[in-house]
Amino acid sequence: MKKISTISMTIVGLALWVPVQSHAQASSVPAKQATRDIKVISSAGARALVDACSAWAQQNKQTVAIAVLDWGGNLVESHAMEGAAMNAIDTALLKAKSALRWRRATSETNKMVRSGENLAPTFMRDFPQPGALPITVDGQVVGAMGVSGADGEKCAQAAIDAVFKGQPTSSTSR
Repeated sequence: MKKISTISMTIVGLALWVPVQSHAQASSVPAKQATRDIKVISSAGARALVDACSAWAQQNKQTVAIAVLDWGGNLVESHAMEGAAMNAIDTALLKAKSALRWRRATSETNKMVRSGENLAPTFMRDFPQPGALPITVDGQVVGAMGVSGADGEKCAQAAIDAVFKGQPTSSTSR
């Protein structure tokens, strides 16, 4: 049975009684439901992603720059291979942020913008250019990886596959 208290106010000589339910009583949620577990890309995991992508790029004779973000959009790791363009890390970071926000490969977002299906990324300061993937583990987006240069999404996917081998992963989440 809910306990209801009353608040008494006098408005210009008129007594007003208002039943009030306390906020704590109205929204009592068991502690287990009030929180959830969030997977986080560790520094070691981000470094492993960068190393795997660099190895893939080197094997395919490509030069790339890489940015790895956690689920909150924080930069965890970045790297530019020797010979990468001066703006390559900035580009990789912008791509990773776009993949994280839209929770899909930036090549997909690019197609949506070019077709006119969704122009929001163009005015939301996103960079919907191919080269980044969200990182999804056990159905949860845990971060994103942006790659500037060459076959960025292939490089990112190869790294995700190498680092998270054996775990249910996906590069896209809808």
